[in-house]
Parts: sequence; structure tokens; C-alpha cells
Amino acid sequence: MPPNNPTSTTRRPPARIGMLCLLLCGAAGAQAVFYEFPDGRAPEERRAEYLRRAAEENRADGYGAAARLALGMPVDEAAVLGALRRVDRRRDCADFSVHGFIRLMAAFGESPALSGEFKERVRRSLTGFKYWPDEPGRDSMCYWSENHFILFASAGYLTGQLWPDEVFTNSGRTGREQMERFRPRILRWLDLRFRSGFSEWNSNVYYDEDLTALLNLADLCGDPEIARRAAMVTDLLLLDIALNSHRGVFGATHGRTYENEKKHAAAENTGATAWLMFGFHSPEAGHMSATLAALGNYRLPRVIAEIAADAGRREEMENRQRTGFPVEEAAQWGLDPSRMEDGMTFLTQEAYTHPAVINLFTRMMDKYHWWDNNFFTPFRGHRMLIHTARKAGILPAVAWCFRHDLQRNLRGRANLLTFRTPDYMLSTAQDYRRGFGGDQQHIWQATLAPDAVCFTTHPAGREREESPDYWTGSGSLPRSAQVKNVAISLYHISTLPALYVPNTNRFTHAWLPKDRFDEVAERGRWIFARKDRGYLALWSREAWHWQAEEGPDKDREIIAPGTQNIWICELGREAADGSFGEFMGRILAAPLETRGLSVRYQSPSQGLLEFGWHGPLRQNGAPVDLEVQGRYENPYTRAEFPAETVLLELNGHSLLLDWKSGTRGTDGVS
Repeated sequence: MPPNNPTSTTRRPPARIGMLCLLLCGAAGAQAVFYEFPDGRAPEERRAEYLRRAAEENRADGYGAAARLALGMPVDEAAVLGALRRVDRRRDCADFSVHGFIRLMAAFGESPALSGEFKERVRRSLTGFKYWPDEPGRDSMCYWSENHFILFASAGYLTGQLWPDEVFTNSGRTGREQMERFRPRILRWLDLRFRSGFSEWNSNVYYDEDLTALLNLADLCGDPEIARRAAMVTDLLLLDIALNSHRGVFGATHGRTYENEKKHAAAENTGATAWLMFGFHSPEAGHMSATLAALGNYRLPRVIAEIAADAGRREEMENRQRTGFPVEEAAQWGLDPSRMEDGMTFLTQEAYTHPAVINLFTRMMDKYHWWDNNFFTPFRGHRMLIHTARKAGILPAVAWCFRHDLQRNLRGRANLLTFRTPDYMLSTAQDYRRGFGGDQQHIWQATLAPDAVCFTTHPAGREREESPDYWTGSGSLPRSAQVKNVAISLYHISTLPALYVPNTNRFTHAWLPKDRFDEVAERGRWIFARKDRGYLALWSREAWHWQAEEGPDKDREIIAPGTQNIWICELGREAADGSFGEFMGRILAAPLETRGLSVRYQSPSQGLLEFGWHGPLRQNGAPVDLEVQGRYENPYTRAEFPAETVLLELNGHSLLLDWKSGTRGTDGVS
């Protein structure tokens, strides 16, 4: 059984969204405007404004204290030290807090603005913290996801750098020894992210956490190789946001996200950093990476800013990305499922119950006392049975038999396609683990404007307190494919016995909030929606109805009963398709037939599309390759996979990232 993934730490109540500008009330009472397009201000001006907002918010932690001291404002030391309780008690996400104190002590550890007692209290907490699961102590912190791995590893290194001669009371090692221990872990993580991409691809939640670690490494690390490579990976992460955003919304397919971040643009954790770097989204205070970016020395290469601004100028942009790799190819990446040190890297893919990894994972459970970790509660009651199966040599076979349920967290290779015009964006993870259970993956989305979005899922139960739930993740993943502005998703809900998340819902559903579009029309099985000059058509093979019960989903959720279904989404725009009525007329006249889980659709824009649960996608009779071969394939770069070099070019600006030599060559920064 995969671990619990509680959503309560990152989910927020839905924000109420306006039209062009979204007015959000921050903790300090300041209002942050949502910018759908770059605001035209200079980057240094945005940094100054965000730093002011962060300081005025007066967040009682290391991030808020660092912002206030940077502007010469006083700090309430007692309130800030309260944030150390999470660190001292080793509560989950304590690594988030640690990074704020690392920045505070690195920048102001010698400042008379902080008392000696305050500095000593921070030193005791950070040198007594547990930075890796093999260090002493039992707790329920998550160390192993892609973002937590680099947060812990970088924190272990940077605190060692702060106090190189101190003995860290929990590990018993000196700071210098901590640095030596964590350096190879940091470099391996950076290497995998640059060359293969992020397993938590395009995450509008966890890219904020990745950036927190990356920016502290790029700004503070005294090892020039680590600092330089961290900046290079930061470049590519921000490139992902630039390539996959529309009207300020990071509205792409996501490797990990949650309900509110999918539905509501204002809830995206990456929004404030996007505003700092590109001028779109919102300068809402309180985000870790945005605060570090405003405080620090990292500067965005000019060409990435140009790519972000190109969204509103280019008539069509298609971005294809390959990210991640299958566990079966681990040896090609120097990973060995019999080696304990590699276990944490396998878990960045959340490969806990993959047949090749499950024996190693249970050894980690024993060694690290994870049977007592609350994230692994589903395993605890089966401990003796798991040990018996491992000793008998049958544990991998059991994992294989229940793979569609137990491997729902696993994120291996993903083939991503995003198609964008000035009026809409469509994004899909193509043919991604069809029929497997899903955890927090978000397979496809159409984005016309902030909150004017559409996507489908097979929901897990409403009663679940961890993912997957009704809107986060999936009970069963679809087989999805996309050709430019048309996406097709096939659902075949598994009714097989499950050990972890039984599929209790026998329907699929779509999110299409009527109140966020200018017009919505219904014609047979088709639903049409318009936002400004962008159009959307959504079709379900099965009969559907709107959610009619009072609540946040009323007139926003479309429910289609049945264990099998086919959904089609086609987007259009006034500039290419004429009026909204003309767009609707052509869609309604298009021949469309299905047989089982196969569909033939004569798209008005893309011709004859044929797709089924098995076999290729065909366009006008020719097979369409759903596998992306390059790390990036778009108008700005063609980078091979695994990536060794990435060359970005636009409007006379360029950036050359050469991973082998560790060089970052740019003609200017933003």
C-alpha cells in the first residue's frame, strides 16, 4: 500500500476570483492584484515591492524575519522563535521552516539587529535537527518525495556550512562532515532534474518547495559547482512555468497538485514567484521561494523572460517535454534497487511498491523505523505479513498482482504536450499509466483564463482525508492523447479488488464552472463555453448532468455515470474559427462515432482522429507518436533526452546550459 498523502497541509479554501484582476486579501491586509499578462515593470521594481509586502506581512518565521531585517525593520524575536517549535518537535514540513532560518542566519547571523540569545536558540535547534532518515530519532516527517529530498539534503549541507566546526548533537557529526555527507546527494538530485526533468512535473504546488532549496543553494552554497548547477536547474524549472502558463495561470498537466490549485489560479503556490520573474500572476505575500527570490542574488536569464512574454504574441506554440524515466531503466541512471543509499532516490519517484523496489523499501522501513511514521500507516497493520512475504521471496510478485492499485503514487516517464494560442491553452500527459490508480497526478486541462478551466477525472471517494479524493488525483487514470487543440480521454474504471483505494465511484466527472465563462450552451452530449475570444467544446459519450446540490460544485461539476466513458475536448478561437455560433455549428456537424472504448471523431480543425484503449492515436489515418523523444521540443529549443545541453534562443537573446562542463552562459538577465 502506498503511503498516506494528506492534503490538509497544502489545500486551501477556494478563492473567489474576479475577471481581469483578482483582488486577494493578504495576512497583512494588503491587496494583491492578479496580472494575466506581464505587468511591464522592471524585475528589480517587482523584487522591491515583494520584499516590502513580505516584510509588512510580518510572518513569524525565518522568511519574514529576513525580509524585515533586509529593510531595516525590527523583528519580534519571541514570535519568530515560535516557528522553531515545529523544527524541535520534528513535525512534518519542518524542513520548510529550516530553510527560512538558514537564510536568516546566513544573511544576518552577524547582525547586531538580532540578539545573542536569539542566535544561540536558532543554532541549538538547527544543529540538533534530524536531516536524514538514517540519523537518530523517530518521527513522522516526510523525507523522500522529490521536493523533500532536496529540502533536507540542502538544509543538511547549508547548516553544516554555517557551523562547520560544531558537533551536530543529533547526528554526532561536525558541520564539515555533514557537508561531505550531503554533497553527493545534492549533486545526484540536481543531475537527475537537469537531465531527466521533474517527476513532480509542472507542479503548481511543489515547484515552490523545489525553488526554496534551489535558491538557497544558488545564493548561499560556498561550493561553486553546487551553486552553479542549482542555478541551472532553477533556470529549467522557471522555463517549465514560462512554457506552460496562460494568462497568468500555470494551467498545465501536473505531476502533483491538489483540488484548489487546479480549480483556482489564486491558490497556486508558484504564483508569487511567477510574478517576480515574469510579471504575471500575483504578488501575494507569504510564499517561501518568492521571499528568497526577492532577498537573493539569482537573476532570471533574459531569454526565459522573453519566452514567458511570447505567450501573448505567438499565434500558436506547441511544447513537447519528456520527463522522468521508468524504474526498469534505473541502471542506466546509476541506480541499484539493492543499494540502501539509492532507496531515497527511488522514493523521489514514489516507487515504494514497484516490484523491483519493494524489498529495498521494506528494508528502509526497518532501518529507519518508518513503521512508526504516520505516512506509512497503511503498512503498519500488515508488518508481519510483509516480512513473511519478503523472507519467502514472493513480495515482488504480490506487488505486481496489485500493481494497478499499489503503484498509484509512482511517477516514472511522462510525455507532456502543451498547445497554446493567445486565447487558450491545452495540456496533456499522453498515454500516462492508463488504468492504474492515480494519486495527485493531473492528466489534462484546458485553460482559457483564470478559473475558466476544464478537466475530467475519475473521482475517488469524498470521504477520504488523503489523496486521492473527489477532485485531487484519480481513482483510475484515463488513457489520454492530444493533437494540438483537441484532447481525447478514455476511462475504464477498474473494479478489481484493491488493498489501498477501492474504486467506489462508478462515474467520471468534469470541472467546468459556468460562472467563470461568459457563455455556456448545451447541445445534446456537447457542452460549449466561451471566455472572451476563446471557445471550448466538451463531449461525453455517456449521458451527463450538472451537479445540482447546493455547494461549491453546483453548476460547476458535470457527472457522467458509467464505468467506461470517452471525453473529447476541442478548443477554438475567434481569430481562427469565427464567431462562437460558427464554432459550435462546425463541432455539431462533425461526424463522431464510438465502439466500446474506441472513437472516430472528424475534428473540424484536426481532421479524422481515431483513438482507443489499445493501439495508436491516428490522425487522418497516420499514427501519431505519443512518446516525446526530447527533453524539450518547442520553438525556443530542441534538447535531447537525457539532456546534456539546453540552448534557448528568442528575440536575439540566448542561454546555453552545458551540464557536462557545468557552465551557464547567458547574454543578459532579467
